[in-house]
Amino acid sequence: MTLHTPKITGSEGRPVIRQLDEAAINRIAAGEVVERPASAVKELVENALDAGASRITVDIADGGKTLIRVTDDGCGMTAADLPLALSRHATSKIDGSDLLDIRSFGFRGEALPSLGSVGRLTITSRAQLHDAAQITCDAGRLSAPRPAALTRGTVVELRDLFYATPARLKFLRSDRAEVQAIAEVIRRLAMAEPHTGFTLNEVSAGASRVLFRADPQPFSPDALANRLSGILGHDFIDNALAIDAERDGLRLAGYAALPTYSRGSSAQQHLFVNGRPVLDRMLYGALRAAYFDVLSRDRHPAAVLNLIVDPQRVDVNVHPAKAEVRFREPDAARSLIITALRTALSGAGHRASTTVATETLAAMRPVHHIDRPSQTSLAAAFAFQSPEPRSPGFAESPAARFEPAIAADGPLGAARAQVHENYIIAQTATGIVIVDQHAAHERLVYERLKAQMATSGITAQALLIPEIVDLSPTDAARILDAAPDLARLGLAIEPFGGTAIAIRETPAILGPVSAKALIRDILDELADTGDSTLLQGKIDAILSRMSCHGSVRSGRQMRAEEMNALLREMEATPLSGQCNHGRPTYVELKLHDIERLFGRR
Repeated sequence: MTLHTPKITGSEGRPVIRQLDEAAINRIAAGEVVERPASAVKELVENALDAGASRITVDIADGGKTLIRVTDDGCGMTAADLPLALSRHATSKIDGSDLLDIRSFGFRGEALPSLGSVGRLTITSRAQLHDAAQITCDAGRLSAPRPAALTRGTVVELRDLFYATPARLKFLRSDRAEVQAIAEVIRRLAMAEPHTGFTLNEVSAGASRVLFRADPQPFSPDALANRLSGILGHDFIDNALAIDAERDGLRLAGYAALPTYSRGSSAQQHLFVNGRPVLDRMLYGALRAAYFDVLSRDRHPAAVLNLIVDPQRVDVNVHPAKAEVRFREPDAARSLIITALRTALSGAGHRASTTVATETLAAMRPVHHIDRPSQTSLAAAFAFQSPEPRSPGFAESPAARFEPAIAADGPLGAARAQVHENYIIAQTATGIVIVDQHAAHERLVYERLKAQMATSGITAQALLIPEIVDLSPTDAARILDAAPDLARLGLAIEPFGGTAIAIRETPAILGPVSAKALIRDILDELADTGDSTLLQGKIDAILSRMSCHGSVRSGRQMRAEEMNALLREMEATPLSGQCNHGRPTYVELKLHDIERLFGRR
């Protein structure tokens, strides 16, 4: 690669070091802070939240390229504050003495001057007991504050974003894509702040269309659930487990969905640190690890989780966009997420998501509604249908005999029939349950095998000749740090001089295995997520296959007592609502849903 010679040189031909002017500095900063219209919206809405706003309205036009207007009812600013607000690194959020004690969204003091350097920015604001004032910044050119009309709060209007840096406009996506990105920013912030109202409007040809609205929730224990129900839908809350766990001064709160409510992508994964939306690989890796035993690799859990931590123990000053964070004790944060979610999932027992029943009902073809006859007509019909008095020689057919009714008090009811030698039909107090006997028993056997392994440990198989693997210094240090955890899983490694390691034992349950390839795969996962579940996953995959072969097969006829024993064990076994791959093991249909299928409701 050829390096270009700097154009600015002195008399001796050497590059000249120059101090850039304020406008150039702000445009460079804008390249990091304001990547697209959604970035500008994020910065302005976060400023409104820091100002204590209870209602925030965002108006956009042309995907935010020609207009972004954010109106809030926060504390506002005075005429003297406005020029400072547009000065680089001027902020009311911190005093600069401690960058590890940040308790606000914004703190860098870069957003407003950066926006003013690449667009036409107007700020109108009014603080309590002060007159309203307005200031403009056009491509870095600042006006003097002047009187304005405003009842309270602040209105920030940004027009013609990137007109001062037209090259950036070429990298923006379509208006539709930019609107979707802006809406996602608003949704995530609305999840973090349920007590604040948010409205997103699209302005076009003088008309305004509401794209998103979330009214402020009253201060109550159900505030977050109600907000999430409005944003993610009732199905999410109906099928989510409340999470509230604390350990080592860290607290995890929010909601995590059942495995049978899994998604095809990670779009419904929303993680926050002290209410700040973050995109942190370690946190998302911990979420994935918590579900890895109950979901297949192509499915993703849904969750909204907030990790609450002392600001002194997390660094949010990693990147100007503030989406990345660094934890002082990352292992503690990861452990809390995994433990809290696994405990909640186990506590859910045999529960499966309600959407399973909804999808089942949708797959059925409803019968056309028939008017229900009167009670008199029903009584006459029933009398007509009653059997004739039996003669002394009457013989009851075997098909007409029924076993005595079994109480349906348990959540999964009592077995009434087996159809197609694979599906158990059980009657509950409020409806029926259809159980996939093979999938259900596979999960039960799998949980038994895991419990046995946890009790007796994982048998290691010593290699006749230790396998030596040469690694980079970074990889060697990383794998040796994980050695104690790997040893508990039957993989014994130790240093072998320099940056090489020796593999002396592998898990016996894996059989013949390429130890070198296994180490490489584990290192890839450690680099990606900071921890590795790969070895545990391989062992669990074998246990899962063993449980498949040891479970009740499809096509086997079961006696009534066997079916009921299976139901009772499901009720007592955590995670029995889904098979080893996250698919439901049973479907529950309520009686009123069945009646609706037959036009009775």
